[in-house]
Parts: sequence; structure tokens; C-alpha cells
Amino acid sequence: MSDRGVERSDDEGHGPVPWWADLGVWGAVALIAFGGLAAVWVSLRLPGTPTELASGYYGAARVVAIGLVIVGSSLLNRWRARSAAVGESTGAD
Repeated sequence: MSDRGVERSDDEGHGPVPWWADLGVWGAVALIAFGGLAAVWVSLRLPGTPTELASGYYGAARVVAIGLVIVGSSLLNRWRARSAAVGESTGAD
């Protein structure tokens, strides 16, 4: 069954979805770029940089990590969907 016909609801006892759940590949790429920009910002010690540089790098690394996980998951999902579609068209089990 395709996921396109399935409607997503929060009535199943699940809590609200996280803010990054529906970003997609381009949103994740933007997160990675923003995290890189934040790391450069901290390294140049521009205004707004925390006094403890490690906390600034830690925050930037968290943003980049979230972006990398979303990109990897999205691309893996696309790869699996493509291989499943090829398997269905050739009649393989």
C-alpha cells in the first residue's frame, strides 16, 4: 500500500510532531548551511557569540547533525521507494 493515500493524524496517542519533521531535503540542506554559518560566526567571534566558545560550537554542531539526519533519512526513503517501484514493475518479490 502506498503512503500517499494514508492520512496522518495525531489521534493515535502520539504527541505533536517535532518542528523539523516536515522539512524535507531542501530544508535539511538549509539547516546544514545555517549550522556551518553559525560555526563560522563563533570562530570569528562576531557579536552575539557566547563567552564560552564550546557552547557555540556545540549548538552549531547540533543544527548540522539534525540536518544530516534528515537528509540521510530522506534520501534513504527515496532510494527504497525507487527500488521498490523497480521491483514491482519487474514482478520480483
